[in-house]
Amino acid sequence: MTQARTPHDHAMAIRYQQRSAEVKALQRQSYALATLRLKAAVDAAGGSGKGLAVVSDIDETILDNSAIMAHAMVHQGDNVETWKLWEREGDPHLIPGAADFFALADRLGVTIFYVSDRFDENKLATIATLSRLGLPQVCAAHVQLFGPPKAERRAAIEREHRIILQLGDTLHDFHGAFAGIGLDDQHKLTEHHADRFGEDWIVFPNAAHGTWMEAEIRPWTASATTR
Repeated sequence: MTQARTPHDHAMAIRYQQRSAEVKALQRQSYALATLRLKAAVDAAGGSGKGLAVVSDIDETILDNSAIMAHAMVHQGDNVETWKLWEREGDPHLIPGAADFFALADRLGVTIFYVSDRFDENKLATIATLSRLGLPQVCAAHVQLFGPPKAERRAAIEREHRIILQLGDTLHDFHGAFAGIGLDDQHKLTEHHADRFGEDWIVFPNAAHGTWMEAEIRPWTASATTR
């Protein structure tokens, strides 16, 4: 039986995502690993980033949106229109490590694609936000928002580039097979692709969003003889 998420559960998730030092440490750790993999891939390609690409999600991978999560929780306004307003008028900040990583990718000549399910109607606002925060290669062709599935957008990128690294906070940021499937199948696919995590797939922590949020928890059942 699925157990409903309570306001307390949501508050704890958002508090962890926004306020914990551990999340910031994990984010820095993810970018540190991504930097090592980026340098290694460029070195293996002869020291030039020409023809290579990094594909990254935006929200909770590059941008910290915990302020709108907290706003929605406090005001019980977690809806599409609230999120659209945040995309247009919000003031997210960069996740630790993002600025240095993308600046390095740019210096190495690697093409950067920002592939997100943000609303395409707010594309100019998203481009403005990424530009304001100093990220490189921010233009209409490189900022690809909601429309075709992410798998299709990645396939289009691969027609002209070799993707050497993907960054995201949910599993469908990496492979289309993860989209729209149940949690048990996600676990199986994660095992199947185990060799890619930490190699060319870099996963960022997000305690406030995911298909797992409505999953049944499995407590330990103590035996009658337990003292």
